[in-house]
Amino acid sequence: MNTELYIGGTWRKASSGERIAVLDPASGAVFAEVASAGVEDGMSAVASAADALPAWSRTAPRERAEILRRTFELMTQRQQSIAELIVRENGKAMSDAVAETRYAAEFFRWYAEEAVRAIGEVSRAPSGANRILVLMQPIGVSVLVTPWNFPAAMATRKIGPALAAGCTVVLKPASDTPLTALAVAAILEEAGAPAGVVNVIPSKQSGKVVGAMLHDPRVRKLSFTGSTEVGRVLLAQASDCVVSSSMELGGNAPFLVFDDADVEAAVQGAMIAKMRNGGQACTAANRFLVQKGIAPAFVKRFTEAMRAVKVGNGLESGVGLGPLINAAACNTVQELVDEAVGSGARVLTGGRRIDGAGYFYPPTVLERVPATARILTQEIFGPVAPVVEFEDEAQAIALANDTEYGLISYLYTSDLRRGLRVAEQLEAGMVGLNRGVVSDPAAPFGGVKQSGLGREGSHDGLLEFLEKKYVAVEW
Repeated sequence: MNTELYIGGTWRKASSGERIAVLDPASGAVFAEVASAGVEDGMSAVASAADALPAWSRTAPRERAEILRRTFELMTQRQQSIAELIVRENGKAMSDAVAETRYAAEFFRWYAEEAVRAIGEVSRAPSGANRILVLMQPIGVSVLVTPWNFPAAMATRKIGPALAAGCTVVLKPASDTPLTALAVAAILEEAGAPAGVVNVIPSKQSGKVVGAMLHDPRVRKLSFTGSTEVGRVLLAQASDCVVSSSMELGGNAPFLVFDDADVEAAVQGAMIAKMRNGGQACTAANRFLVQKGIAPAFVKRFTEAMRAVKVGNGLESGVGLGPLINAAACNTVQELVDEAVGSGARVLTGGRRIDGAGYFYPPTVLERVPATARILTQEIFGPVAPVVEFEDEAQAIALANDTEYGLISYLYTSDLRRGLRVAEQLEAGMVGLNRGVVSDPAAPFGGVKQSGLGREGSHDGLLEFLEKKYVAVEW
């Protein structure tokens, strides 16, 4: 297991000698330490990426594609060991970790295919005086900042399109989960990525290191996944050097269930949308808006399903919910639940942190949640489902859109006409219509309002790392 910084194709200690203690969320104990980059290391990584850029950007698209394809194959072959590493540092259940590993690898396969499709265009000027030639060129050195909740997928979703476009990258993974990112770097190296094309620098001085890199004129792209609060700070820093920025930020996803919905299908979708990674996902259903006619049946069945989830160490057989990432996360979830209950909400299952080692919180369902409760406006990032009843379609849409966020919405109905009508009115970049999951490497992932800028995945994800150059030419 590599635990040093990966810069310029070599594994090296941090210039300061500092280390990051990596905790196992299931026990709270330190199980590994990795090098912690300082500003000097960040600048070294940028220099390595800048030195490697000319040759990599000129590398034939098919050659870049083959490296990405080999990376996909290696990740697939080592799926189990990568998943176990994710469980150890992130805490999610093994089934979730295996699913993430598969999903993460798919970005390398998808962008191996997209690498050969950075296609420009040519047209004739309306005046007839010249031709308009449009070239697609790599934007340049790219700084990628990823969160702890999907340590493999959030890295590959950015590295894949960047390398396919001909960019070189500096990845700064979350300090809670640095080991998976370092493992991905080792696989890319084995697959043939040249020295300097990929650099990985975990750091517990994230703000200083990323800020310094964004003020280096060689850096031309920032791709960030994380909270809206941090995103605002990074956008301000990126503006100083007018660095192109892609942002995948926070969410407050509504999950709408209409009276005509299939209850069993809606509950199954709710379990996926709420419990993926224990609710620690920007796409997690945060507010359950249920029409009054179906509410009793849905809430009863949903509560039963939540109560049946086995909680424990993600490495154990049959566990469906592992620990939250750390003690602070547990405390935040408990505060939100306590405040809601204090305002009149009723706990149907769960509602109290599990005593003992590790950071475990049980699946929790709340009903009669007042509209003023903070749990309806703030990302919960935990296995808690607050339920609110609504009267009609207009009220459902108004409640769903009553947020500054707009990443994803879910809705269940047996009326396709209604489903599409409501989907068009929901202020979200993505909608799950009778589906509890929407993520797909071939689909554009991203939000509106304060949930982000730009898209990841699909051909759109490649375009985020390309710039258009117009050449006026006669022939």
